[in-house]
Parts: sequence; structure tokens; C-alpha cells
Amino acid sequence: MIGGQDGGKREMTKFLLGVLVGLLICFFFVWFGGGKTVKKLGENLYETGKRMEVMEEKVKKEKDDVWGEMKSGVKKKILKDEKETQKKSQ
Repeated sequence: MIGGQDGGKREMTKFLLGVLVGLLICFFFVWFGGGKTVKKLGENLYETGKRMEVMEEKVKKEKDDVWGEMKSGVKKKILKDEKETQKKSQ
């Protein structure tokens, strides 16, 4: 049966189960500190964000240093190869 009573019972059961789960979540949220818990989590996330920013800056600096060394090393190798080629051709 399409749209029969069996479908309606399942939908009602799912709805009531969702309401029950929502009430349990609210209860446990209040039971375990509510606003204090959210505030503490927010402070910890803020501190973690600051630490991540510092780490990102260090990684970027190291990357730039390594990239700069690689570029200068490649340039030195090219110049060295050019000098050797010129010496061989003379």
C-alpha cells in the first residue's frame, strides 16, 4: 500500500525518536555545565587557533628559506655549468 498506515507509523516513530534524542541532548548539555562548557571549549579553540597561526608562519618562513636556497643553488649550478662549457669550448 502506497501511503498507507504502515508508512505513517514509521514516520511518526522517526519523529518521536528525533524529539526524544533532541531532549536528551538538551538535558545532557545542561547537566554537564551548559554555558560554562561552551565558554571553556571556545577559549581552548581560540588558543589552538593562535598556536596554529604561529605554526603556519614558521612553516611559511621555512618554505621560503628552502625555496630561496633551492633557487640560488640552481642558479649557481647553471652558472657553473655555463663556465665549464665556456672553458671546454675555448
